[in-house]
Amino acid sequence: MSRRASRLLWIVVIGVVLSGAVGLSMFALRDGISFAMSPSELKQAQFAPGQRVRLFGLVEEGSVKRGEGIDVSFRLSDEETSYTVHYDNILPDLFREGQGIITEGSLAADGSFVAETVLAKHDENYVPAEMADKLKESGRWKGGVVATQ
Repeated sequence: MSRRASRLLWIVVIGVVLSGAVGLSMFALRDGISFAMSPSELKQAQFAPGQRVRLFGLVEEGSVKRGEGIDVSFRLSDEETSYTVHYDNILPDLFREGQGIITEGSLAADGSFVAETVLAKHDENYVPAEMADKLKESGRWKGGVVATQ
């Protein structure tokens, strides 16, 4: 085998190995991927129950209901659509009604959202542009920086 053919063979082998490694990595990470969306976007997308999703919005005033132990449910809204969120863990200290939060979890068969993680922000400084527009229209915008993609 000539030197040129040997070099070409090594390049092809390395390319196949790298492609295989990338393919296996993507296959292994497929369950960890979640999409961030507002309640209106989630309703339009019609995700199947059990599929992981990140849901962001504002906690509706008067919607927080505490159950036994650390169980809590609340309504998460984007001014158009809202979902009931069930969470059975300790809420962040900054969680409160009227606050912007991000939840990660999945839809239940009854149409509610079962959260595994709740992230509360200290203010609405970093919100998606669509959410900022809705807050401005409703008169609830407090200023800040709109996150761009």
